[in-house]
Amino acid sequence: MTNSNFSRRNFLGLAAGAAGAAALAACGSSGPSDKGGSSGGGGGGASYWSLSGEPGQPIRQAAIDRFNKANSGTKITPTFFQNDAYKQKIKTAIGAGQAPTMIWGWGGGGLKSYVDASQVVDLTDWFGQNDAVKQKILPSSFGAATVNGKIYAMPIETVQPIVLFYNKKVFEKVGVEPPKTYGDILNLIPKFNAKGIAPFSLAGQSRWTNMMWLEFMLDRNAGSDVFNNVFAGKAGAWSDPAVLDMLTKVQDLVKGNAFIKGFSSITADSNADQALLYTGKAAMMVHGSWSYGIQKANGGDFVKSGGLGWMNFPPIEGGKGDPSNTVGNPGQYLSISSKASAAEQDVAKKFFSTTLVDDDEKAGWVKSGGVPVLTNSDSLFTGDDAQFLKDMSAIASGAKTFAQSWDQALSPTAAETLLDNIAKLFQLQVTPQQWVDAMNGVIGK
Repeated sequence: MTNSNFSRRNFLGLAAGAAGAAALAACGSSGPSDKGGSSGGGGGGASYWSLSGEPGQPIRQAAIDRFNKANSGTKITPTFFQNDAYKQKIKTAIGAGQAPTMIWGWGGGGLKSYVDASQVVDLTDWFGQNDAVKQKILPSSFGAATVNGKIYAMPIETVQPIVLFYNKKVFEKVGVEPPKTYGDILNLIPKFNAKGIAPFSLAGQSRWTNMMWLEFMLDRNAGSDVFNNVFAGKAGAWSDPAVLDMLTKVQDLVKGNAFIKGFSSITADSNADQALLYTGKAAMMVHGSWSYGIQKANGGDFVKSGGLGWMNFPPIEGGKGDPSNTVGNPGQYLSISSKASAAEQDVAKKFFSTTLVDDDEKAGWVKSGGVPVLTNSDSLFTGDDAQFLKDMSAIASGAKTFAQSWDQALSPTAAETLLDNIAKLFQLQVTPQQWVDAMNGVIGK
């Protein structure tokens, strides 16, 4: 996963109307914040490393404070880092056998690398013995915590599905209805183009924004098995016929002017793609749930006046994928270092089974504008944003498969090749078969 794309993926950022700032701060823009030691539990406690910055750090700190107050003899010592610094420091510490007791992460490919090197604890049996804890967490969040059928991390914090946003005012102006199927999307494209409105906004220069289209198109076309085979390292997994079909459909969208003119020079970091939607220059946009907060903060009264609509990505006619499936961020994750002492591991597991699933934890993330990984949160969704939060929670909890974003699920090497080839695909610089060949070349790397 690239550093830049994560800056748009950490929180909804509804709180205090500071969506854009919150999303950036989630990367740790406030700087390193050391609270106590950086490693080693000391005194029968445990250590914890995570990200600094609003809105996440105060919620993480509050959880640790609650635990320490209730467990004075076995305190947790946190250290918070900026996003980029954290990625380097945690990798170095783990490699040197000096990891903190608790390792914060994104699951997927990063977690798999820890598992392959026997650096994190297998939590499968622990969850089996603590089913009451597991039942408090959305089942769909466990996918990115699971490697080779075993659980190696505790899902924590928030879920962020990718959805199809649309401008209700533009739809009314053109006299059309929101799409219920992929066929409806294809029928809408020429109607919007005829009115001088781009069917879809897309910040194509950022690459990961294009990826969201492929993720949904493959899932709706073929179901989740094809990418699961890629994640599992199965040789030639991208050669499934459904992949070629998906890639061809995507290039047909490009050729059919489905996306805003000049999309390959638009960046997500500038929020220009969001502005195209709320100013009515584009009718629709496939983006993460965090987009809601950005549009609310930057789009004047667009969101408050009811101009923004949203839905799960529609089914593709004849596709094998379950229409309840979603993609995005199924959670954030805490693993336990295999180098930690038995006492330190016990502290971490107590933290997992008590504080991280309590009502205060749930309320903290909701107040920040997030949808918690914890079940039964709907009653906390109140105010202007209640319906959106309830709908995002319903998508996350109702998904038979909540697939992790591909660039997070894959190794850094494979992810960079993926993003590079996605950009070339959208710019019509590679054929679908060339794309498949390039991606098969980095499976398992």
